[in-house]
Amino acid sequence: MSVVLLNQEGIDFGFDIPAEVDSLLQEAIQNYHNTERAERTLWHAYEIAPYCLGVYIALYKFYFTKKEIEQAEQVALIGLDEAARQGGFINDWRKLTVSSTDWSGVTSPQRFFLYTLKALAFIRLRLGKLDSARAVLTKLAELDPDDKVGSSVIADLAMGVAEAEHG
Repeated sequence: MSVVLLNQEGIDFGFDIPAEVDSLLQEAIQNYHNTERAERTLWHAYEIAPYCLGVYIALYKFYFTKKEIEQAEQVALIGLDEAARQGGFINDWRKLTVSSTDWSGVTSPQRFFLYTLKALAFIRLRLGKLDSARAVLTKLAELDPDDKVGSSVIADLAMGVAEAEHG
């Protein structure tokens, strides 16, 4: 498992990462400052294992830290689609309910989905899409009422942004 990219916040999704993909993720970390090489390596990992949810985390975090926020948003959306496919639920987060699937599994595509929704809310805040970020956060509060993925932190940031905008 690629601990540095997948477990920065102490979250373990229980992903089975093929050895070749893990090696590529580690190579991307080693080449982080060579943006082109790291990006190419991450996409190669995706090509090998598009089912590997950890690759999406690595990609959207990479783009976010490189300040390529629109790219991070696109990768997060693709990752949400893959998690929904793997979890057997609809991929439109706006239509999901607490009873759409079992959201409680810690090592599941559902948890990845919730975690990536949280990332999407943060990404959209950075893009200045406050209303969209709020919509995602409202849905997260519904799907994860116990705040197991920590979306309340992003909700607090969104509230601060809104207050700053309204003086």
